[in-house]
Amino acid sequence: MTATHTPHLRRNLGSLSVSPLCLGGNVFGWTADEAESFAVLDAYTAGGGNFIDTADVYSAWVPGNKGGESETVIGNWLASRGNRSDVVIATKVGAHPDLKGLGAATVKSAVDESLARLRTDYIDLYYTHYDDESVEVGEFLTALDDLVRAGKVREIAASNISAQRLEESLALSDREGLARYVALQPHYNLVSRDTYEGELADAAARHGLAAVPYYALASGFLTGKYRPDSQVGSARSGKAAQYLATDRGRRVLAALDTVATAHDVEPATVALAWLAAQPTVAAPIASARTVAQLPALLALTDLTLTETELALLTEASA
Repeated sequence: MTATHTPHLRRNLGSLSVSPLCLGGNVFGWTADEAESFAVLDAYTAGGGNFIDTADVYSAWVPGNKGGESETVIGNWLASRGNRSDVVIATKVGAHPDLKGLGAATVKSAVDESLARLRTDYIDLYYTHYDDESVEVGEFLTALDDLVRAGKVREIAASNISAQRLEESLALSDREGLARYVALQPHYNLVSRDTYEGELADAAARHGLAAVPYYALASGFLTGKYRPDSQVGSARSGKAAQYLATDRGRRVLAALDTVATAHDVEPATVALAWLAAQPTVAAPIASARTVAQLPALLALTDLTLTETELALLTEASA
């Protein structure tokens, strides 16, 4: 199914305007080499996308890699395409093997390394990758505020943070006049709802923060390619198989199939559309290893689920 996507459907994250699908960069320099990564990035932007997510640690877990590979690929692509001002680049600090945690000095060293790899002088959205409870929120928020004032970062956000630490951070930013988180990146999808729904989502709604969920397709499980009688050769198939072993996983697949058939779209498109329809969610993150995987992701912008369909999916995933 080919479709022309509507790029004007932008969502606001603070001063940033982003497309409803965020392209995950975790595969760049890992399961997608530079040429494949460039092709995916070109196709994503040609399809109306402008929001690319990476982290300084991607992909340090691969033997022979040291972290920063994804940023390097994206930086080379930006330089070769000359399109820096057309895209919103998000990256993260705190998990690189050589720069762990959120101490002020670590944050300031890490941002310069990310800027060098990305071949740019500013990062649009800079996330604290994991909360570091050994550091007072005032220390890393002051460091992040310094980066915003210096023009190295446009907006700040948090990933993997508790509702309590989020509230503490926002209160301090407001009290001290420091840069304030505009977005959250939680682990959230149709088969993993518990970490975000509840306290964290309530805090996001109360303070006007946008959610940009990661693992939006549950490591590929919600694409529907993993079935009880099938084997899929993928770096992430072990994780996806765990969902298949549960009643909830099988119920969700059945509901996805029902809705996907009704709209003549892929199950992945439906899973992303359900997520995009949830309160506070601005743009789910999904990655594509090949250009062939992109159309089902970009089709999110053309699919509006009915209340009945949303309820069917929500109940199946309860």
